[in-house]
Formats: sequence, structure tokens, C-alpha cells
Amino acid sequence: MKPYTQNTQHKLAKQFMQLENQVTQESKIAHLKVQSWKFAVRTPEIGKAYLMEAAAMINKSLLAFVPNSFVLSEEGYYSMMIEN
Repeated sequence: MKPYTQNTQHKLAKQFMQLENQVTQESKIAHLKVQSWKFAVRTPEIGKAYLMEAAAMINKSLLAFVPNSFVLSEEGYYSMMIEN
């Protein structure tokens, strides 16, 4: 009697393609945002206000303090066995 082994290649390929499509879409959106930002900076009427708003958003999101325990929790450190 043969042992049952499940072939997960199709499932893994589908997951890979979904993630690849997601990355592609996010890259396109990021590119459009950079183009928009460059245009706004070159436009004198929009430039100053836009830069101040962008700086505020960066300070609130990217430069905000996040405790180590939160990052570890979000990454699943506490819910998985540690593999050394």
C-alpha cells in the first residue's frame, strides 16, 4: 500500500501568482504616487502644502515608535515554535 502524499504544487503556484500580481499592482500604484509627488513639488501653488502634508504623514506613520513586542506579535513570534 502506497502512503498518501498530497501534491501541493498547484496550490503553491496559485499562491505565488496571487502574491506576484499583488506586488505588481502595488508597484504600479507606488510609481504613480511618486510621479504625482514629483509633479506636485514642481508646481509652486501645490508644492509647499503638499510637502508639509507629506512630512506630517511620514512622521505619523513611518517614524512612529512601535514597541518590539508589537512587532513580534504581528509576525507570529509568540504563536509559533521557535526553529533554530
